[in-house]
Amino acid sequence: MFTPRRLIIAATAFAMLSGCAAQGPYDTQSQAPSQGGMSKTAKYGALGALAGAVAGAAINHDNRGKGALIGAAVAGAASAGYGYYVDKQEAELRRSMEGTGVQVERQGDNLNLIMPGNITFATNSANIASNFYSPLNNLATSFKQYDQNNIEVVGHTDSTGGHQYNVNLSQQRAQSVANYLMAQGVNGARVTSRGMGPDLPVASNANETGRSQNRRVEIKLTPIPGAQVSQQ
Repeated sequence: MFTPRRLIIAATAFAMLSGCAAQGPYDTQSQAPSQGGMSKTAKYGALGALAGAVAGAAINHDNRGKGALIGAAVAGAASAGYGYYVDKQEAELRRSMEGTGVQVERQGDNLNLIMPGNITFATNSANIASNFYSPLNNLATSFKQYDQNNIEVVGHTDSTGGHQYNVNLSQQRAQSVANYLMAQGVNGARVTSRGMGPDLPVASNANETGRSQNRRVEIKLTPIPGAQVSQQ
């Protein structure tokens, strides 16, 4: 009989096998252990498997052990599959954005690209700076290759000036970036934009160093619900 403790052990073991099975032609980098000793793909597979195990046990009342393992198999494989996909997308984005000033951050299955104001737009302008076209071209190429994400472009400003002016300016800047990406062939159905003005600062607006950090455009990549992930 499967006790809760045995259930967790079984689900985790299956998840580790799922993570290994998700390896493809790029397994050298995507399966490299993190500092904690487990690849990101395996971690996502483990989390998915544990959640699936619980759900499977709850559904299959007659044989909770069997139901748990089936749930772990389905959820673990799905989580590891998308985790593998994001592993590759993250690595490609870090490579193509190296030296551009664009930061690539990851939280779970979500990727966030942070583009500081000093490389994107001139003061009080929503016209893309000439030296920013090259990074945007690289992003467009990546977004067309990795097409299983929603793309949200978010503009931010510092608190200098009127609030509504800053909200409008941030929206115009976000829309300029979104329009350029779509002009380069990125599917417009995936792209949205919004302006937050000064409402989500990442630093203090009391000094220029902080204000310069707050002036930025971010691109948030999130999974398209129900999308079929293919290996790149």
